[in-house]
Amino acid sequence: MDAQYQWDYGLKLGAANYLGDIGGKDLPRRDFIWDMHIRQTSYAVGAYGRYKFSKRLALNVNFDHISIQDADKHSTYAPRRARNLNFRNRMFEFGARAEFTLWYDNDVGNRGFYNPDYKLYAFGGVSAYYSNPQARLVYDGFGDPIDGINVGDFVDDTWYNLRDYRTEGVAYSNIGLGVPLGIGMYFTFNKQWRIGWEVCWRMTFNDYLDDVSDVYAEPDPVNAEDLDLAYDLQSQSYAALVNELNKDLPAGQSPMTINDFRYQNPPSAPSLRGYQTNNDNYITTQITIGKVIRGRSKFYKSKYSWVKNRSMVRRSKAKF
Repeated sequence: MDAQYQWDYGLKLGAANYLGDIGGKDLPRRDFIWDMHIRQTSYAVGAYGRYKFSKRLALNVNFDHISIQDADKHSTYAPRRARNLNFRNRMFEFGARAEFTLWYDNDVGNRGFYNPDYKLYAFGGVSAYYSNPQARLVYDGFGDPIDGINVGDFVDDTWYNLRDYRTEGVAYSNIGLGVPLGIGMYFTFNKQWRIGWEVCWRMTFNDYLDDVSDVYAEPDPVNAEDLDLAYDLQSQSYAALVNELNKDLPAGQSPMTINDFRYQNPPSAPSLRGYQTNNDNYITTQITIGKVIRGRSKFYKSKYSWVKNRSMVRRSKAKF
């Protein structure tokens, strides 16, 4: 029976979040989900196709459009708030993974109708993604005041493609590889529709999904005339914010200065802008809605194909 439903395809709708150098809570960066901002969750939509080799093993190919974002202003850790960076990244991902059945029930409710059936599975695979980190400018409190703009607010709704400005003097690729790992489940109704839910964690080999990685270095934009803008995107800290945050520092902790968040020339002791030893990762949780492709099983073909062949023989004899 199971071999009759080897293929299904459908859509995925859900949410995405990320773990990287921007955001965080009341401590320096921590791994896995402990450093994520739930309110910075964005969308994740996609499509998939699945082929079942057996009751225990399947291959899933998927294409996703995933948005991740965060901003230091949501952190409660003073050095991150003083850094005051922000980003969003609207990514495209293509992946393939193997799904391994952990547990299944072909007749949920034991009613004898095999409707619905249920499957719980774990998966792992490989993915390729297109990444394009962007950021907006905030008013840094220097120069002439801007009408209607408070210190720290976004100047406008312009999003800049950060890869073009090389804010850390590094030229990185917008194509990368990831390792998706996760767990999921689905119900099959009337042997036609599959509705499920899954959680997928993507490990990457890239620390520039948010354009932040190492130290405050001299920017090297693609277009030399964009150097001033590259500096503005590299450091969005401002004196009023740093001074305000210094008031709440724990006793004995050295006060911050605006120079801690800017490129210094000569760079005798460059300040850290990010955590180079930690790659950026992202996670999605999605509802899946799919259609089962029905077909005759190998058992059906071997048992009943002689009926079809016999009828064809009879018809051919009748013609003569």
